[in-house]
Amino acid sequence: MELQKPGTDHKGSGLGPQHLVLLTLAIIVISLWLLLTPGGLLGKSDAIGYAVCHRIDLRSFHLGERTLPLCSRCTGMYLGALFTLLAFVVFRGKAGSYPPKQIQYVLIGFAGLWVLDGVNSFLSLFPSVPQLYPSQNWLRLVTGTLLGVSLTTMIYPVFIQTAWHSWGSSAIIPSWKWLFGLMGFLVLIDLGVLSENPLILYPLALFSSLGVLALLTLAYSVLALTFFRRQNSIVSVRELWFPLLGGLTLALTQVAIIDLLRYVLTGTWDGFHL
Repeated sequence: MELQKPGTDHKGSGLGPQHLVLLTLAIIVISLWLLLTPGGLLGKSDAIGYAVCHRIDLRSFHLGERTLPLCSRCTGMYLGALFTLLAFVVFRGKAGSYPPKQIQYVLIGFAGLWVLDGVNSFLSLFPSVPQLYPSQNWLRLVTGTLLGVSLTTMIYPVFIQTAWHSWGSSAIIPSWKWLFGLMGFLVLIDLGVLSENPLILYPLALFSSLGVLALLTLAYSVLALTFFRRQNSIVSVRELWFPLLGGLTLALTQVAIIDLLRYVLTGTWDGFHL
């Protein structure tokens, strides 16, 4: 069933002043970020991870001798977010409603496990404070992946309901079978990370950084639609470039500002050291 927000009228999709302003800003932000960050695909991935993650060596997986762009927990979170988003786009399309209550409770539980393991891991920084259990990178990876599923499931329907002129009322995760299928695929992704096989880990390292940009872009696209007063204006896939480019520009701006501040304070692109 397709739903349309009452009182919304579709606006023309031709290029106008708003589009030109956004294109100009996007070119400036993207060009400066590409120019001023470390070279190579992994270098750019490091710069993205640098803005959202501590990148502590001991709490990260490694590609040979090289620390991944994100720590174990963030690697799981952003891989989970990215592949959940891709599953929604490919298989759920314009479905814009939240899952049934029982599945929502499970997703809240996923977030709770992430908090529990994060607090337990934080306690390891204080030798005199007992931990609930020994902190391990595989647990950080798994709980991060679970949170990534929850975050994307929370944000995606907001984007759908804000962007599309009409959107589907069906649930983004319609059934337990669908959720189990998604989780089964993510188990394979996590096993690929745990293998630390360079042929598998290299693309997953890049994907994890793309997950950061994907999640931020999705969230900021809602803000871009609101700022330019384009809510519920999208009627075809080709028109999505406008809010998504706006979201990407804001996402890269955030990443760039945090990169700059952290580099000024630390003088290095490396992660923190325990």
